[in-house]
Amino acid sequence: MRKIQQKAILLIISSAFGAFFLHYKLGKYNFLNVNPQYSVVEAQESRKAIVRSVCESNNLTHSSFVLDRKVAAQLYVEQSHRFIYCEVPKVGCSNWKRIILLLNESLARTPDELQYYQVHKSKQLKKLSSYPPSRQKELLANYTKVMFTRDPLERVVSAYRDKFLHEDDVYYSKGYANLIKKSLGIQSKTNLTFEQFANFITKENPSNRDTHWKPMYQLFDPCNIQYDFIGKFETLVEDADFVFKTIEAPKYLKYPTMKHHSNESRTNDDISIHYLEMLPPILFRKFLSVYSLDFSIFDYSHYQTNISKLVKTT
Repeated sequence: MRKIQQKAILLIISSAFGAFFLHYKLGKYNFLNVNPQYSVVEAQESRKAIVRSVCESNNLTHSSFVLDRKVAAQLYVEQSHRFIYCEVPKVGCSNWKRIILLLNESLARTPDELQYYQVHKSKQLKKLSSYPPSRQKELLANYTKVMFTRDPLERVVSAYRDKFLHEDDVYYSKGYANLIKKSLGIQSKTNLTFEQFANFITKENPSNRDTHWKPMYQLFDPCNIQYDFIGKFETLVEDADFVFKTIEAPKYLKYPTMKHHSNESRTNDDISIHYLEMLPPILFRKFLSVYSLDFSIFDYSHYQTNISKLVKTT
């Protein structure tokens, strides 16, 4: 009888798991096909209201706020257009760094002339953390502050594909991958699997989590920094154009479409589901909980009503 009950429970879990992915895929499809009537202004009002509401309900807003040094290190300052951009890995950050460099009037270049490694190591990129505390406070109060988010699960899948499936990034594909496997007690010379990666994320010390898969809300603290613009990867073109107009960037400036591995498909919902389906239901539940606040704060839960059901049944 006990075996029959166990099989029944597993069947319920599998059904909920499958239902989630179907709902996830259908919901993402509707979301990514942006409504022709999409209004950036209306979207901003909604996004900011949701951020305020979720932050307050989770007691994440503090009256005696002191800017965390790690958050300050994620913020880039562009002086000529009084612009502050928060770097969130796997949310188009390389191209936003290109934008910052192109906004620098001393550079007469085009986006394709700014190569990936050059962009990330350029000394002309100025972090907020490089300024004294009093100046940091002044810049945050007077400059246009911009952040961009992405579907939390898709972002992590993108991080895995970019960092652990390419030999050119030895630090991650070899060094970090071996550290992950060692921490899990795995002795293998094969590539780090996505299941191993997800398992590691659920067990690692959150304070030491790498920025490429660290929850977004921890990277730019939207509960205590009032960002002027909250963009989304899913509406990137429309949102970027609005930012350019807001900061009075040159009219010819457009958001670049360049990506690091040009011969590889960009991570999308189908690719994400392919990897997520590899996770056993119990692991998936733990993995999902790591990013639960990202889903709520940045309003990605509207196409994931089956998540709560999944968590309760597993």
